[in-house]
Order: sequence, then C-alpha cells, then structure tokens
Amino acid sequence: MAFHRKVPNSAGHLGSLLEAFLPWLGLVVVVLLVLALLRRSATALVALLLPVATWTHLFGGMLLPGAEPGPHDLVVVQHNVSDENTDPAGTARALADTGPDLIALEELVPPALAVYAQTLAPDYPYRAVRGTVGLWSKYPLTGDRLVDIKPQGIADVWSRGLRTVVHTPHGDIAVYVAHLPSVRVRASGLASSQRDESAGLLGKAIAAEDLKTVLLLGDLNGTVDDRGLTPLTSRMNTAQRGFAFSFPAAFPTARIDQVMARSAAVRQIRTLPRTGSDHLPVTARLTLG
Repeated sequence: MAFHRKVPNSAGHLGSLLEAFLPWLGLVVVVLLVLALLRRSATALVALLLPVATWTHLFGGMLLPGAEPGPHDLVVVQHNVSDENTDPAGTARALADTGPDLIALEELVPPALAVYAQTLAPDYPYRAVRGTVGLWSKYPLTGDRLVDIKPQGIADVWSRGLRTVVHTPHGDIAVYVAHLPSVRVRASGLASSQRDESAGLLGKAIAAEDLKTVLLLGDLNGTVDDRGLTPLTSRMNTAQRGFAFSFPAAFPTARIDQVMARSAAVRQIRTLPRTGSDHLPVTARLTLG
C-alpha cells in the first residue's frame, strides 16, 4: 500500500485532499534537500533517501519521454470548455487544429453548443451529445445513449454522462464521456461525497460494458491518485507519461481532466494551449490492442 493511502479519509476526506496534490510533495523534498546541503548534514541527507525514492517510484516514470507513435494509435482531446466561455468558435478551432481522432467536451450549453457543432462539423462529421457532454469523431458513431451518473443529492435536471461506440479502423471502441460533480475545499476538509458517488455509478456502468476496449474521457474533478476515483482507476489504465496539470488554467496545479482506457494503453498525456475556458485542454495518445 502506498504511503499516502495511510492518511485517513473518514474525517473531511483528508486523504483525497492530499492525493489531489500528491506530485507537488516533491517540492517539499527539494526544499529539505537544499536545507540539508546548506547545513552539511549527512544524517539529514540519508533521511531524505526514502522520500526521494518514494516520489521517484510513484512519479519518476511520468517524466520519461513517450514511445514513438505506432500504427494502432488513437489521438484524443479532452476539454471542459466552460459554460462561461466567450469564444466557443475559437476554442473549437484550436482543438480541431491539433488534428485528433476524437474530441470530448463538457459544459456544453446553448447557444454555444450550436457553435461547437458548426465549427467542428467539417473535420468531425460524427457527434454524440447528451445533456452537457459531447463527443466529436472522425469515425462513425452508433448506439449513443445517456449514462446516469447523477448523485441522489442533486434534484435538478443533470445529464453529464454519455456512452457511444466509435467504429475505428482498428476495431470498435465503447467511449464514455463524463463530467463528475465538483469538489470544494472547506475548513472541514474536502467536500467530495457527490463526486465519489458519481464515480461509483460510472465505474459500475463501465464494468458492465460488453465491448472489450473502453475509453473514458472527461472532467472527473479528481486526480488519478485520488482514492475517490478508485471505482474507475481500479478498472482502467491511466497515462504512463506526462503530468498535464489542467486546472485552473491560470495556474494549473492538478490534472482533473482525464483520459483512461480498458484493453488499451494511454501512452502519453499533455496539455494544449489555453482557450477561453478555466481548464486547459489535454491530449493523449492511446495504443489499441
């Protein structure tokens, strides 16, 4: 069990709060290392070997360069475009110009939805939209439907999950696009119960998926280290390379925009330039089969 899993989550979801910023603990180690060097303390340097080794084990691989693109690769873009985005056309063009095979978007609201549809249509003729989430594709889509991931505590109309099948040259893929509930940091800790409940519902839907290869794209309002997303991360592969901190766009500190896969490898993930959203877009390369 990783050391951070020993932090209890019963009181204020403190474990999840720590895990949301887990990679940044490396900066603490750097500060301690500098202090040890300034004090010329051999004991302190030896004591730092364990946290250095632990951080390297957990995150060192994310810094390595990705493998060369292969013939069975699929490139995807995931972006929460923000319901307050004042330039949906510019955002759509920026995403399309990167040339991915699939583009997943969240916080699609009228009339911006019509702008995204019109701008992306020339290069992405196939689309599936349910509620405020959507997928645009270069390949045909079939069987799109709503995925109910609404927590019990939300009474309003709330449609933030969809499932569709993408017919790629390398085989059919079940693609899920989701936007989990937001979390809030309060004096009492991390308020993430609704997010965790929604993640559980999404995890059950993916577990019941008949197609072998599954792709999940979405704003999950949590990092892959956050135990609140265990219903998803326990079933799916996450990125092998890249940190791709995506939120907030002004000063990204965590990647809450995720690309996960079953029966496929997420080789590398990285951010794209800022759009009119408070999130950065992320793009990932997957190897199928």
